[in-house]
Amino acid sequence: MQITDPIADLLTRIRNASTAKHPSVEIPASNMKKAICQILVDEGYIKGMQVKNDTVQGTIVVTLKYQANGEPVIAGLRRVSKPGLRIYTNCEDMPKVMKGLGTAIISTSKGIMTDKAARAAHVGGEVLAYVCGKKGVKDNVENWKKTHRHSCRRHCHCR
Repeated sequence: MQITDPIADLLTRIRNASTAKHPSVEIPASNMKKAICQILVDEGYIKGMQVKNDTVQGTIVVTLKYQANGEPVIAGLRRVSKPGLRIYTNCEDMPKVMKGLGTAIISTSKGIMTDKAARAAHVGGEVLAYVCGKKGVKDNVENWKKTHRHSCRRHCHCR
């Protein structure tokens, strides 16, 4: 089966497994998916990832992370740039997710990195996804969406 948007499939699998409180989820592997999962591990949104090369393509086993009360650490996980509408940004207009509490995943000419790393490297690129988490952020996401004012020129990167 061919998937039109493999990154959206990755994010949806993680979001669904986390909502259903599964300990782990298996995802078909690709280099871009490995890089995105590595960013999620480095930022503390998931416990870990393991690549299995059992088939031609291989699979990524993502171990999900939960808070002490059983709530998922990932409060929001959203695809931004889609195959039908690509969203690009430069380093000056780089989006801040939840006013810096969340993470934007950016595909740059220097590889896939977080918004903070892209700002530090002074590179722009395609905004792949927004991830927000941490304790108590789930309620703040809805409030932030209602009150956020942005200065985007053509497309809103924030919604």
